[in-house]
Amino acid sequence: MQFHFYKYQGTGNDFIIADNRGQAYSGLTTEQIHTLCNRRFGIGADGLMLLNEKEGYDFEMKYYNADGKEGSMCGNGGRCITKFAYHLGIHRETYHFLATDGPHEAEIDIAGIVSLKMKDVDHVRKFHNDYILNTGSPHYIKLVSDVMDLDVYKKGHEIRYSREFTDEGINVNFVEQLENSNKIKVRTYERGVEDETYSCGTGVTAAALVSYHNETGFNDIEVSTLGGNLSVEFDRSEDDKYHDIWLCGPAERVFEGTIELS
Repeated sequence: MQFHFYKYQGTGNDFIIADNRGQAYSGLTTEQIHTLCNRRFGIGADGLMLLNEKEGYDFEMKYYNADGKEGSMCGNGGRCITKFAYHLGIHRETYHFLATDGPHEAEIDIAGIVSLKMKDVDHVRKFHNDYILNTGSPHYIKLVSDVMDLDVYKKGHEIRYSREFTDEGINVNFVEQLENSNKIKVRTYERGVEDETYSCGTGVTAAALVSYHNETGFNDIEVSTLGGNLSVEFDRSEDDKYHDIWLCGPAERVFEGTIELS
């Protein structure tokens, strides 16, 4: 089978995307997706997405992790597939699409920055001295003093495969808060990729909410990742619930091509 694909990236979080409105690629197997995402034997990506037709929405986002299994919500993926929809000729002031965690809105500004509305977060749970929350995907947030000196793969792997999380898995984020500032640095170990990625949209969102939860006082957080800069804006209610959460940043097409699938 000929598989026509497009490669996109959002702050270094890279994805294979295909137009599946004709259902041509609905039969992709876990093994095929895993091979396509492999950086030595395939195209190489952190994940694969199919853009599907969905009644009542501009499109549906179907997301698969690099291991070939269907994944939970991917924030940078949501921004990239919105830009892909625009390049396909689906032009909207506000996009409405369906993902695994429910409906989302997205907008593209004149500079090409994509802003994605994330799901509301009702609870930030303290876990030992760290935090756990779900921003469409489950995230573990650990505050550190110098994130660039960490062995993120080693520490992230240890937490992700610890007794509490080994079955379901969890994404592990290491966050450095810059003093008296709305700026943070984030590095992420992603489940499904089972390695550090250059950026993680749901992880960046989770880190920003924890930064506010940790009484920084800012509800517009600028985030530095290995792959570039993002921003997160949100509102917080008095009962410690977060809503109107927007993840904002670049999303770019890298190349397109066709590959033969066996």
